[in-house]
Amino acid sequence: MTWNWQKPDWPNFSWNKKRLAKSEERFLLETGMFAGAVKHLGPEDRDQLTVDAMSTEALTTSEIEGEILDRASVQSSIRKELGLAADKRKAKPSEQGIAEMMVDLYRRFSKPLSDQILFAWHRMLVQGRDDLRDVGRYRTGDDPMQVVSGAMHAPRVHFEAPPSAAMRREMKHFVAWFNQTAFNDTAPRGETLPALTRAGIAHLYFVSIHPFEDGNGRIGRAVAEKALSQCLGQPTLIALAATILAKRKAYYDALEAASKNNEITEWLSWFAATAIEAQRRTTARVEFLIDKTRMLDRLRGQLNERQEKALLRMLREGPEGFKGGLSAGNYATITGASPATTTRDLMDMVEMGALIRAGERRHARYHVAISQTPAS
Repeated sequence: MTWNWQKPDWPNFSWNKKRLAKSEERFLLETGMFAGAVKHLGPEDRDQLTVDAMSTEALTTSEIEGEILDRASVQSSIRKELGLAADKRKAKPSEQGIAEMMVDLYRRFSKPLSDQILFAWHRMLVQGRDDLRDVGRYRTGDDPMQVVSGAMHAPRVHFEAPPSAAMRREMKHFVAWFNQTAFNDTAPRGETLPALTRAGIAHLYFVSIHPFEDGNGRIGRAVAEKALSQCLGQPTLIALAATILAKRKAYYDALEAASKNNEITEWLSWFAATAIEAQRRTTARVEFLIDKTRMLDRLRGQLNERQEKALLRMLREGPEGFKGGLSAGNYATITGASPATTTRDLMDMVEMGALIRAGERRHARYHVAISQTPAS
């Protein structure tokens, strides 16, 4: 098998610009719609959106690689890094590290990419790891860097990256390409690329080099988000990793197919569709926060302390809500209410228009009375 980096045209990627034109236009249009919706949020909801978006990306970009982190710990770490009120929860090194990387990406998205930024992200990601030789630097090992699956005695090689000896040269070219294609006053004329195209190439280009001993997927997705943010002139906050996680097999299949040659129209088309879906997920979140504020304003003074506590707990779940809906048992656990009080409270909340009931008796489940539009 000859990989993309072994082809004579590496890394001069080619693609059909016409096939991406409508996606690029749609992405910019929906970015404007998103920015307009955010203006209707109050400061507290804007902070919540920022923390929720970054923590979701932190959790899902890790889960794509098979690492499951604690949401509350990651959120607490992000709030601390942003200087917002947070609990005193102690996070694991992996949770603290991914939180630091997400906040650094958010704050310094406009900065040119550099080895130093990538090295810092790698150190953040691998906090607490003692099994890696190359931390905060490009890999130096002699063994081939391969992406494999299957049994150890009969592995399937999905991709083999350039040898470690080529890392400095390859990454020098990559960093230069990334900065030269950014839409800013310093970029050479004619080399800038539209948002989705640049982000899709950046991700594929980076993971094809696979410069680190570990963490390449997570850093590669961060590089893509940096590219999108730079093109838009603001942090994207889009649910890119969350959307990729929902179609993880298709993601790996698309990357594997793209790693075999340097004509990458199919990969860029897949990435563009995924990024637009991710953007819609985030817009749905903003619309949910706006509707949440309206609901709480309407219900002010009508809810008792138990009802308000349960409703706020449900609203923290976001547009998706509680999986399967809130049960009477859930309500009692959240509030400490007796069965009779639980029944009365829930009936009152339905009558107020705070909750919608589905099912009967012990099968009854309750959902927040906010339209939950699926992202698609």
